[in-house]
Amino acid sequence: MNEALLRSLTPSVLGILVRRGADFAAAEDAVQDALVEAVRVWPDEQPRDPKGWLVTVAWRRFLDATRAEAARRRREDRVDEEPAPGPAPATDDTLQLYFLCAHPSLTPSSAVALTLRAVGGLTTRQIARAYLVPEATMAQRISRAKRTVAGVRFDQPGDVATVLRVLYLVFNEGYSGDVDLAAEAIRLTRQLAAAIDHPEVAGLLALMLLHHARRASRTAPDGSLVPLAEQDRGRWDTVMIAEGVEILQAALVRDRLGEFQTQAAIAALHADARAAEETDWVQIVEWYDELAGLTDSPVVRLNRAVAVGEADGPRAGLAELAALSDSLPRHTAVAAYLHERDGDLATAARLYAEAAHKAPTLAERAHLTRQAARLNSGRPG
Repeated sequence: MNEALLRSLTPSVLGILVRRGADFAAAEDAVQDALVEAVRVWPDEQPRDPKGWLVTVAWRRFLDATRAEAARRRREDRVDEEPAPGPAPATDDTLQLYFLCAHPSLTPSSAVALTLRAVGGLTTRQIARAYLVPEATMAQRISRAKRTVAGVRFDQPGDVATVLRVLYLVFNEGYSGDVDLAAEAIRLTRQLAAAIDHPEVAGLLALMLLHHARRASRTAPDGSLVPLAEQDRGRWDTVMIAEGVEILQAALVRDRLGEFQTQAAIAALHADARAAEETDWVQIVEWYDELAGLTDSPVVRLNRAVAVGEADGPRAGLAELAALSDSLPRHTAVAAYLHERDGDLATAARLYAEAAHKAPTLAERAHLTRQAARLNSGRPG
């Protein structure tokens, strides 16, 4: 079963159903039913035209659901005739669907959650983790959002800032390795940058390129994580880095600083260092100060504590960390790292082990467990 193929076809199939007259919520339900059917049928015999098969099955499911609801009988004139099966059009509706999910009738957080679930292919659990809320809370938020956009027309405009937020979260989930969506997020952001002249769109594209350029070096051959300081910088994609820096510089000169431009500036400073010890941590702290002022995000302040620990010493970093809630994701891992830098290896080993139990992914858990074992065995970092 080619799950990546199903995931890549979902936005186009959803867009086709919406253009044919299905409201978004009903279309999304029908597409999900078609995907379930594909998982059941395709392992025995995958169709020659997977996209056309999904469109046909999803449209039939939509018709069945529509006819079953007395309140929607007035639509039956439009849906009496089932389109003949055949090759589906090659139109890419993905970015338009992102804007549909960013409809003004939704709050930004609900719009992002709906898009990640319906178009981005993320699970409710993955979205909840990105938002630092319980899975049940996120499930309710997504259900409310689907009810809100029921009946919304496909061509109604959405909010650019919300679309950027969604693209950023999709990229981050893909970059984590849980779902390989990073390249798709870059492709869609390129489309958006070509259509909209906005420095934050450019900033997001630059940020994605600068991070993606390091992807090959982020894991060892056995799949284990490689921290930034230990990565083989010779494996970084210098062409992609150069493109990201060029896009960022063009955005920054417009003097309309935003969150994504600021994050891209931090990534560019990391990319500019020929070795980890040459990283300009003082300037990175300054950019984190800008970012904290723009977002007031506790995660940003956590990352800033790491940068302060590098620029001014681990005790300064620990002092910054003490002002933050220890319930933050990766707070314990950061504390372990700073304690190790400060020479308190026993505390660091204990905290690495504790952080491993809280790790959101298996790769992070394995990495943190190895760090604890290394310190407990007396091996140097």
